[in-house]
Amino acid sequence: MSTLKLTLLQQPLTWLDGEANLRHFDYLLENIHDRDVIVLPEMFTTGFAMQAPDSALPEKVVVGWLQRWAHTSNALIGGSVALTTPKGAVNRFLLVEPNGRVHFYDKRHLFRMAGEHHYYLAGKRREIIEWRGWRILPQICYDLRFPVWSRCQQDYDLALYVANWPAPRAKHWQTLLAARAIENQCYVAGCNRVGEDDNGHSYRGDSVIHDPQGEILAQAEPNVPAIVEAELSLEMLQTYRQAFPAWLDQDTFLRHD
Repeated sequence: MSTLKLTLLQQPLTWLDGEANLRHFDYLLENIHDRDVIVLPEMFTTGFAMQAPDSALPEKVVVGWLQRWAHTSNALIGGSVALTTPKGAVNRFLLVEPNGRVHFYDKRHLFRMAGEHHYYLAGKRREIIEWRGWRILPQICYDLRFPVWSRCQQDYDLALYVANWPAPRAKHWQTLLAARAIENQCYVAGCNRVGEDDNGHSYRGDSVIHDPQGEILAQAEPNVPAIVEAELSLEMLQTYRQAFPAWLDQDTFLRHD
């Protein structure tokens, strides 16, 4: 598939109330059709709460919900959730195909300024998902600040960032998303929440989809719920990489073990 139809759901989240959040997204998803990828924010069942693993919906419930909507919409659908695993709690980006197949990525860089590293286990592996001819790299919030982790080795076409990125650092979010697109010569999409959480943090959203040159294809208005949509061209991406092959001169010392 040379064209990928991408949708981001920039929405408020109800604090530590998984059922309320799923009902909210049920309402939205009922009216979204003919898309290839649908993305929800980081910790979309709870908000960015350190106590989330203790009160979050069970993984089976969340995965089942995503499987139902992936099947109904015939799209790859996902976002990150707080989960308790046998090894400990993780901030896990789940992505589910219409046939029920589940992919996941555990957040590598834990936001120490909120103490996330005291409550969650850091992921150890990058994951790249192949979907309808596209290669997709899932990333979560604070990962955005660490370009080595997301450095493209000609192994992905689209990077997806989900976030609870606070409003005071909105400029960082906007700038770094564009930088990741330019330096990796790939499409980059950032899906952030809006509203205020129970810790008093406010979120502007600023959800956006960039093309490989950092140009904005689609962008949400700040501070309001929004649905952001764009169509991405694999042919354009490949043509640009061939015409301007900066990737041939990148450093070769990077490893993603």
